[in-house]
Amino acid sequence: MAQSVLLSGVSKRYGNDPSGGTLALEGIDLAVEEGEFLSLLGPSGCGKSTLLRVIAGLIPASSGRVEVRAARHGETGFVFQDPTLMPWASAIGNVMLPLRLSGVPRREAEPRAAEALAQVGLSGSERARPRALSGGMRMRVSIARALVTRPRLLLLDEPFAALDEITRHRLNDDLLMLWEATRFTAILVTHSVFESVYLSSRVAVMAARPGRIAEELPVEAPLPRGAEYRTSTEYAALCRQASHALSRAMEAKAA
Repeated sequence: MAQSVLLSGVSKRYGNDPSGGTLALEGIDLAVEEGEFLSLLGPSGCGKSTLLRVIAGLIPASSGRVEVRAARHGETGFVFQDPTLMPWASAIGNVMLPLRLSGVPRREAEPRAAEALAQVGLSGSERARPRALSGGMRMRVSIARALVTRPRLLLLDEPFAALDEITRHRLNDDLLMLWEATRFTAILVTHSVFESVYLSSRVAVMAARPGRIAEELPVEAPLPRGAEYRTSTEYAALCRQASHALSRAMEAKAA
């Protein structure tokens, strides 16, 4: 299978002094196949979000090689921790934004935005302003905005961290259903063991100081997943493995 993302020896140092500053990432080697769902799991401060931003091209790597196939076609979507919606615009106006910025005529952009909102379960809320939406609904709008461009690569930076557990589970299910239906490549940053195992086909566990990939854990549970999987012995066993790997990563020392 073709690779969607390939990182070789990627490091990121903040600050102009090559011998000083903060070394956020060091020696990252990571390959992500097309159609894979990868979670980057690690404690706060281990460089997960920095790595995601390097992949997105939002910040440059200090060294190493970064290859993102979707970047050559402008087919990368990004979902931030905060929905970052325009408060004066309707839900459909927010979702239309990337299309309008890329020059798509309104007559084409509006039905595509409506379709994206329907994909995340927000049919009927097209004209609602963000202030009238719950936190979970605002995050759905943010996801729809990332999906409206029909990306080959979707990057998600802890989008569900601030939500209550019931809403988080529901959005996890919705995201997994969308991924199963369209098989875009997905990379999710999370500090939740349970979320990483539930959503992913593979979990990459990161260690800090500097950030690096400590272990990788394949998740071969079949799709679709749901309430039964959340209470299964298989899920519990995989969560234990991921939890132990995370504990080892947190205790690891840089070489």
